[in-house]
Amino acid sequence: MRAGLYIHFPFCLKKCLYCDFNSTAAAGGEPRRYVELLLREMELRHAALPEPVAAPTLYLGGGTPSLMEPRWVGRLIEAAARGFGLEGDAEVTLEANPGTLTPERLSGYLAAGVNRLSLGVQSFEDRLLRRLGRVHTAGEAVASFEAARRAGFDNISIDLMHSLPEQTLSQWRAALGQAVSLGPEHISAYALTVEEGTPFERLLEQGGLPLPVEEDAALMFEMTPGLLAGGGYRHYEISNFARPGRRSRHNAAYWSRQSYLGFGAGAHSFWNGDGLGRRWKNACDLAGYNAGIAAGAIPEQEPQLLTLEDAVSESFFLGLRVLDGLDLAPLAELFGEKALERPLSEVNRLEGAGKLLREGTVIRLAPDAVILANTIFSSFL
Repeated sequence: MRAGLYIHFPFCLKKCLYCDFNSTAAAGGEPRRYVELLLREMELRHAALPEPVAAPTLYLGGGTPSLMEPRWVGRLIEAAARGFGLEGDAEVTLEANPGTLTPERLSGYLAAGVNRLSLGVQSFEDRLLRRLGRVHTAGEAVASFEAARRAGFDNISIDLMHSLPEQTLSQWRAALGQAVSLGPEHISAYALTVEEGTPFERLLEQGGLPLPVEEDAALMFEMTPGLLAGGGYRHYEISNFARPGRRSRHNAAYWSRQSYLGFGAGAHSFWNGDGLGRRWKNACDLAGYNAGIAAGAIPEQEPQLLTLEDAVSESFFLGLRVLDGLDLAPLAELFGEKALERPLSEVNRLEGAGKLLREGTVIRLAPDAVILANTIFSSFL
């Protein structure tokens, strides 16, 4: 079974005001002890596998994985190779916060086996970074990118956010221009979402979060592909842009319903051995995760055996995220023509409305309908 690997490191210097990820401020030696638990979980999962695994990708996310010392990262990569067949040409990504990087740490990550860096820039304006609660400055973001290049990283992705409080169209245009001038291989450009339970939600309710008007937010989304295309970036997924050959291989597994195994507090997994699949997640709270691993048990929660209807729905709304489109022929072979009757009726309706395009057996979002993607995807739920 080919399966991507995801390792969740939940610690940060401090939690950003918009963040609803499973993360917390680091304290004392807790991160070091957590790495030992991760290694133990990997041993337990390896022993429980129904069949051997070959892993084409490994993604270390968070939280702020760049708080880990390179030697810790090296131990995790070695465990992935030993227990899960991490392939020699695997894509190994580390998420990094510019406020945590040094030249020595970057060189150490590269030597440990990390070959792709995902840099959480978010903005090139200090005012906006402070508003988000980020711990780095715009200058540190640029300096970290340049240091990563000097260290030898030739595959760098940067994250940028638009529709931020008081952000203007010209500011977003300038941010994209600065990103292109740096020349990363990959850019993730996504809109701020005010998530439930975050400080931003409370500020919004109190009238203290002056977000751009809806029309400006839409314009920010719509201007992005054209501005990045001039730098050689192809818009290949709703919020993702890449130069040729530099798409995220790890994320592609999510969109195509390939198996992946998650390790760490709150990590999600998907095992697709039968075409339908099984999902589960680890305990989110650190105490519960720690107790389970210490007791020799993988702390799985919310197991879900997907039905045929579930699997078909997922295939459509995940597959259509990729702008190259979704090929219906393999789905018909996998699930049967009858199982596709309802989603195909939605395809016909959306095609008639100009929101989907069809070429042979491939369907894709119409260019001017990408901004409506979430509404279109809901048609297949």
